[in-house]
Amino acid sequence: MLEVIYEDNHLIAINKKSGDISQGDKTGDLPLSDYIKEYLKKKYNKLGNVYLGTIHRIDRPTSGVLVFAKTSKALSRMNELFRENKIQKTYWAVVKNQTPKTQGSLKNYLSKNNKQNKSYVCQENEGKLAELEYQTIKKLKNYYFLEIKPKTGRHHQIRVQLSNIGCPIKGDLKYGDKRSNKDQSIHLHARKIEFTHPVSKEILIITAPTPPDIIWNSIIEDLHQ
Repeated sequence: MLEVIYEDNHLIAINKKSGDISQGDKTGDLPLSDYIKEYLKKKYNKLGNVYLGTIHRIDRPTSGVLVFAKTSKALSRMNELFRENKIQKTYWAVVKNQTPKTQGSLKNYLSKNNKQNKSYVCQENEGKLAELEYQTIKKLKNYYFLEIKPKTGRHHQIRVQLSNIGCPIKGDLKYGDKRSNKDQSIHLHARKIEFTHPVSKEILIITAPTPPDIIWNSIIEDLHQ
């Protein structure tokens, strides 16, 4: 079931569940874009094909806000905003170990192994620059709750950069956590995206509710106290 969290004439945003795929891949599973097209077709009684442009992606085990374009004009302008780093994403993560500092920035060079679908920290001349800022918001009973603002959009960037400082994300076996989550998710959530609307030019902030999970629920409760 799609959870639409924003829609206007040019854009539609959904709260992606862990396990959903942003667009078609080698698994052959139906991508979210197909479900959204079907949703739009039914909602507006459209007979022909529905236009939907993929603006950005989120890793399959990650949840959170994902924005699609309903018009080609919106797609080209949103792509431009991404190219110019004018879109601010905020992620929430739950990690087992404490970060070296309460807040800081990480700068690494990453290379991607396509066969393994995995990224590695490497030497400057072997990969692409990856940067993010992080802040520890709260110490939980057995974990730490972080807020992360990526400055670049590399493959598995947050996952590999946090793992590299000894803080793998809860449930992320691929990048060093010891135990998987029961539903195969990882505790990485694209919480918020902020940008200037490609047509109206107003500042748009879209926030995705966290998954229904005991740890996320306790974090939300604490934040509201």
